[in-house]
Order: sequence, then structure tokens, then C-alpha cells
Amino acid sequence: MTATTGTARTGAAVTAPAAAPARSRTVPAWVWALPPVAVLALAFLYPLALVVQQSFTPDEGGLSLDPYVEVFASASFRDALTTTVWLALGSTAGCLVLGFVLALVIAFVPFPGGKAVARFVDVFLSFPSFLITLALLFIYGSVGMANGLWTGATGAADGPFHFLTTPWGVLLAEITYFTPFVMRPLLAAFSQLDTSQLEVASSLGAGPARIIRRVILPEALPALAAGGSLVLVMCLNEFGIVLFTGAKGVTTLPMLVYSKAILESDYAAACVVAVVNIAISVGLYSLYRVVSRRAGA
Repeated sequence: MTATTGTARTGAAVTAPAAAPARSRTVPAWVWALPPVAVLALAFLYPLALVVQQSFTPDEGGLSLDPYVEVFASASFRDALTTTVWLALGSTAGCLVLGFVLALVIAFVPFPGGKAVARFVDVFLSFPSFLITLALLFIYGSVGMANGLWTGATGAADGPFHFLTTPWGVLLAEITYFTPFVMRPLLAAFSQLDTSQLEVASSLGAGPARIIRRVILPEALPALAAGGSLVLVMCLNEFGIVLFTGAKGVTTLPMLVYSKAILESDYAAACVVAVVNIAISVGLYSLYRVVSRRAGA
């Protein structure tokens, strides 16, 4: 009786009809994508489209390439482009050298407060650029501390430090501000470096310079490339540092946009310069993303 009952139960379990599959009620993925795409279009793409449209709209109205022809033919645009490029390249080179040296010291030279300095590098990244420029003005400005100490010690009427309002002052300010952006990926790369390689190289008689050149530098190259690419993009678009140094003879592309739009009310020319600046920045940012992906930064 028991066996028969078990068989009946088993048969009932086997022959029981399968439950009907529940209908899928999931919302299509494109529906969820609509709100962020709409916000992105309204906040970024629509203003960008207006800038591009205005760059093709001369004062007479209609659509024309005349604004581009006029801007590209002007000496002010060529000078601004040249100044922007050489300042960006010079600042990037200075940041790479200084950032590499400082990151080496923090990562491999034990000293009290080393961890606090490394954390301060992260905090420094949040500082606005004009704050660093303002600090440099307090030190090297016409009435800054350095000139004050000089006049107080020598009795001269004026101090010797007036470079801050020159291209070299802008270069110093940009290197000072952007160097931590190179140090951050370098410190991350150095933290993953196998110290046994350094010990083996040292036991084989390699000096510090040789260890840096043969062991540390090859490991740091991807991080250097990623940090340098980011600094190059940011230097090309830097506006606050140039403005706050008061370097009247230094006109970069962002400063030219400001001059054309605010001071001259030439909005078509300002938009042309802005489009050129955007195109250069997007191209370099794409390069930065490729380098960062390969470096794992």
C-alpha cells in the first residue's frame, strides 16, 4: 500500500503540468537611457550646437565660412594659438620632470610625514587654480614678500622680481598647480612596484641612478604618459591662471575667446576660436583616454 501510494505521488509529480512562464514586464533599456540623454543634450550638447552655429553666422546673417577665414587670417589668432601650444607643452614637460622627482622622493625616500605629504597631494587636486596664482602673487608680485625683503635689505625703491606678469610667470604658475596631477598616477604606479626588484638591482651593485633608469622608469612610463596627457589637455584650456597673473602680453585661446566675446562683442569670432579650442581639446582628451586605458590608470 505504501509503495503504491509512493508511486502515485511520484506519478503525480511527474505528470503535473508545468507552470506557465511569467510574462516579462521589464522596461526596454532605451527607455531608461532617455532621461540622462535628454539632460545631457539640454545641458551640454545644445549650448555646444549654438556655439558651432554662431561660428558660421557672420554679422550680416546667414551661414558662411567668412568668420573662420577672418579668424584664421588674423595675427592675434595665430599668436594666441602659438602661445597656447608652447605654454601647454612647456608646462607639461615641467610637470613631468618635477612630478617624477617628487613622486620618487615620496615613494622611495623614507622621511617623517611622508604619508601626510602623499595625502596632501590628493587634497591639492581639489584646489582652484586661481588660489595657487594668488599665493604666487603674494610671494613674487610687485609688492610681494620677495620684493619686500629685497627692498628692506638693500634699501632699493623696487625689487627685482617682476617675472610673474610675463609668460615665464604663467609657466611657473601652471607647473606649480598641475604637477600633482602627474604625481597622483605616479604614486599609484610606485605603490604597485615590486620592491624585490630594487633590492636585487641594489645587491648586484646598481647605483640609484641606474636603478631609476633601468627599473623604476620603465614601470612609470604608462603613468607618466597618462598624467602628461591630462596635464596637456588642462593647460590648453586654462583661463584662471593667465587672468590672475595679470600677464597682459600673454594671450591664449581661452583668453582670446574672452576678449572677442566680452571686450569686443565679436561673438562669431569668439565662437570660431572656441570651436578650434574644443576640437584640439577633444582630440587630446581622446589620446589621454587611450593612454590611460593602456596604463590602467
